[in-house]
Amino acid sequence: MRTTIKELRSKFDLTQKDLADRVGVRRETIVFLEKGKYNPSLKLAYDIAQVFESKIEEIFFFDD
Repeated sequence: MRTTIKELRSKFDLTQKDLADRVGVRRETIVFLEKGKYNPSLKLAYDIAQVFESKIEEIFFFDD
């Protein structure tokens, strides 16, 4: 899985901790998401999309 979280964080001037606090997870979860080592729950993906005012499919890309 690939994400655009890192780029969006930069655009919105958010640290990993800032984003984690907004969506109710630990900073490490954001690190793993950015590295593609963790697949988010639908709720977490939705919450992250809300923070970035985007659609889930604009942030998360699942490789075949």
